[in-house]
Amino acid sequence: MSIALITGASGGIGSAAAERLAAAGHDICAGYCTNRESAAALCCGLQTKYGVRAEAVRFDLSDTAGIAAAVGECISTLGEPDILINNGGREHIGLFQDMTDSERIGLMNSDLTGAMLLTKAVLPSMISRKRGYIVNVASVWGEVGASCEVAYSAAKAGLIGFTKALAKEAAPSGVIVNAVSPGFIDTRMNGQLTAEERAALIADIPADRAGTPADIAEAIAFLCSGKADYMIGQVLRIDGGWI
Repeated sequence: MSIALITGASGGIGSAAAERLAAAGHDICAGYCTNRESAAALCCGLQTKYGVRAEAVRFDLSDTAGIAAAVGECISTLGEPDILINNGGREHIGLFQDMTDSERIGLMNSDLTGAMLLTKAVLPSMISRKRGYIVNVASVWGEVGASCEVAYSAAKAGLIGFTKALAKEAAPSGVIVNAVSPGFIDTRMNGQLTAEERAALIADIPADRAGTPADIAEAIAFLCSGKADYMIGQVLRIDGGWI
């Protein structure tokens, strides 16, 4: 039975990915930053529903010095991850010039540097075993950029570049690296929108609805299923035809 490490598992996309991968029989290391209660409740539910092992482990991706210790806790509790879903992160909405250096550094650490360091921590074991799946959760803003989300767009663009480059480096060792690029997804992160803003945004989406965490989770599960192993270094956009 393989082990999936998912950061941001207390949020919408992360918890949906954990549910979908647990349904496929994978043990789950549910990474969270602040919401331990949600992560622990998720793990209890997965254990009961699917009979898998599931443990909540704190991953503060903005604290880059603590990432290796968090990985060690996951390994000591469940074992070496076979699947890594780099989903944790944050966003910042506002003018770039109004963003403090502390805010910018924290966002880049949590959305890009933290994911890179976490990948670095689990990659050697995957390479030695000649198997592994890494899926990075990027964003359409990493592809096209967004006004008032400049640092977030830059971090996600970096994550896409990291995906494409690492995929070429790791593929000869049997490690498959890809990314998903969500559009407007109905999650807590987008909860700050007013009803009018939400309606205007959805009006621009050909699918005529917001995406759901389950939409993203299905794509993640597909990339880790063994059915997409000739897809390497790809960015799978899931946006209802928006971009």
